[in-house]
Amino acid sequence: MGAVRQGPCRRRAIAMSSEPVNQVRIQMRSDPRLLAGVRELVAAVAHRLGFDQLTSSQIALAVDEALANVICHGYERCCHKPIWISIDELKDQPEHAIRIVIEDEARTVDADCIRSRDLDDVRPGGLGVHIIHEIMDTVQYEPREPAGMRLTLIRVGNRRPASAKDDPA
Repeated sequence: MGAVRQGPCRRRAIAMSSEPVNQVRIQMRSDPRLLAGVRELVAAVAHRLGFDQLTSSQIALAVDEALANVICHGYERCCHKPIWISIDELKDQPEHAIRIVIEDEARTVDADCIRSRDLDDVRPGGLGVHIIHEIMDTVQYEPREPAGMRLTLIRVGNRRPASAKDDPA
């Protein structure tokens, strides 16, 4: 099994093996021009599953960052390679929950080597992995047979950013 990392605000037990409900499955090519449409789809599905607008947008951002990493690093910007995305509602959670699985046929990478750059290194780019971990409750990278990688992302419930909690309005 690949590396599983829990995000920063993770007080819930999240079932990785939950039966999917309302599954959406798409195949796309590794063309960056398709990312905007996938973001819209993910945000719309998350919203329909009960996530608020902010959380739905955050989930879409995490998926966008993951797909950009597959395109840029996995496929080295080759625009015609396959990527599969599955979106499932997880019904066995105490709150609404979504599982998104991204699969590719890119080169296999050791899951322990997938890291964000140091946040003190201020420069453009390189924060996708950090963003994904901040937004999602569970992030699991694993090799895919016969080739490629599988990334499983899970988010349970809505959370407000710390700055929104402090706002008296």
